Amino acid sequence: MKPASACASQDEVRSQIDRVDAAIVDLLGERWTYIDRMWALKRAQGAAGASVPWRNREVIERVRGRAVEKGFPPEMAEALWRLIIGWGIQYQDEKLRDDLEGPPQAPT
Repeated sequence: MKPASACASQDEVRSQIDRVDAAIVDLLGERWTYIDRMWALKRAQGAAGASVPWRNREVIERVRGRAVEKGFPPEMAEALWRLIIGWGIQYQDEKLRDDLEGPPQAPT
């Protein structure tokens, strides 16, 4: 890892951006494993839907605060996390709905 201030060329900056991008994708992939586990837990509890509004607000507030600490625009962090959360909710809702509907029936 090289701090941004130590990069002497655009190629060095690009290389570091690529490194950070790979780490972000790795972390989002790890986060997704927990989203996948969450729907299974919700299914076991008989949940009809995935969204938990108080939890969504809690996550957004935490992410905004962390963004401020790191000098990252909190509005951008919030926008990104709203997308991430939305995708997770949609995924879980679809899985829960599929469980309720059961396997597709063959035409007769």
